[in-house]
Amino acid sequence: MSKRIAQSSVNWAALAERVPAEQKASLAAFKVKSDGYLRRVLANPPELPKINWALYKQTIPIPGMVDTFQKQYEALKIPYPADTMTAKVDAQWVDVKKAIDAFVQSSNANIASFEKQIQETKAILPYEQMTMEDFKEAHPDIAIAPLDKPTFWPHDAEEQLDYVNPEKQAHSGH
Repeated sequence: MSKRIAQSSVNWAALAERVPAEQKASLAAFKVKSDGYLRRVLANPPELPKINWALYKQTIPIPGMVDTFQKQYEALKIPYPADTMTAKVDAQWVDVKKAIDAFVQSSNANIASFEKQIQETKAILPYEQMTMEDFKEAHPDIAIAPLDKPTFWPHDAEEQLDYVNPEKQAHSGH
């Protein structure tokens, strides 16, 4: 006989922490089904009830019939299902673990680069205290350089003399 299940081996609290909010209802429904199954298992005794073969031998008049049933009943062994999925789950877990480790490494690299950007941003003089020259040093790509490259107000690309509308350029290419 297989070992008797005494309680659920699932740590529901730890599982609930990892489930996204939109799937909490599905987890709750699954827990209800699991608990119902466990209650049904525990409601039955661990062993089959004993059959009083002597009483049947006295009551049934056909000779040998009860003995035949008793031999067949005692010879009946219902096999416990073999576990064929654990190996597959373990193999999948190896692949998932590799993906998790790769994600953690890339996330840590992103975190390091973002922390570097944060430190660079914190090192910059606050905009309220900057002069135009300080802004040009901090952001040479977007700063207005009136001596090197004069522009017309409001200093965006559309207002400049050399501006070409990309939509007109795309249409003229047909």
